[in-house]
Amino acid sequence: MTKENKKARGQKMKWILFALLMVIFLYFLIQGIRCAKGLNKAQAKLDSYKVKTADLSYGSVTYIDQGKGEIILSVHGIFGGYDQAYESIKNRESKNRLLAPSRFGYLGSAVKGTGTPEDQADAFNELLDYLAIDQVFVLATSAGGTPAIRFALDYPERVKGLILFCSAMPVNEKPETYLEYQAPPEPLLSDYAMYLISPLMPALMGMPASTVETIQPISERKAGVVLDGKLTNPDMERNFDQYHIEELSIPVLILHSEDDPVASFDKVENVQHRFPNLTLVTFPDGGHMMTGHSEEINKALDDFLNQYK
Repeated sequence: MTKENKKARGQKMKWILFALLMVIFLYFLIQGIRCAKGLNKAQAKLDSYKVKTADLSYGSVTYIDQGKGEIILSVHGIFGGYDQAYESIKNRESKNRLLAPSRFGYLGSAVKGTGTPEDQADAFNELLDYLAIDQVFVLATSAGGTPAIRFALDYPERVKGLILFCSAMPVNEKPETYLEYQAPPEPLLSDYAMYLISPLMPALMGMPASTVETIQPISERKAGVVLDGKLTNPDMERNFDQYHIEELSIPVLILHSEDDPVASFDKVENVQHRFPNLTLVTFPDGGHMMTGHSEEINKALDDFLNQYK
């Protein structure tokens, strides 16, 4: 290779490196702009909800309470809050009273005790006392399944029925090992970081990249995400002996997609025999959000609520 060729090759590599750096710079810049716009939009969305605050013995709980009829206590998943809890069942508002609180650490809700699912169950019980509500149907999505199951076990007299939407599931036996922390790493728990990794969400979380727009502002949810990662999500494995699923006397409705990449359907199949009074409704597709099955879901809810109200 001649001296001139080496020089030309070196120049070419410099331009390739420069172009690569420019692409990276533009990606970071564009995602930063999208993040700022998304944050403003998300804050405006939060401001649009009719949010109430209950001052309980340990601190405040933010919640939405709308509609009339049989009461559904909606228990949201990770990166949630009263908004996610309400949005997951808002189409029921013409038929039901929807009670959608933020769990510990989410959107202004204080933490009781150390923030365990048992503490959260106690908090739900206190919230029902505060609102003078005797009994509810409990509907939980994703990571909300653990505190919902805990509430049904600890306060069965307050639960008419338990409904689990693509939810966390108990296990059949205590595992020898399990993940001590089951949530995104704390350095990623910011709006900007989530926008940077949003293109990977379909592969990593089985949800569209646009999901990032629904979990802002992350700063107001971060404490809850960390609690879920450290305490909520590992609880049914860590404290297996405290989850006596066979003693659940209340009716249970599980709705789950067979292709759910987040809450594996295999876990539902493996543990369904532990629920004494179970109705199982499955869909061959739809992912973690059970997309495309709203009509079937509503019919299953109508049938279940009418049967056990």
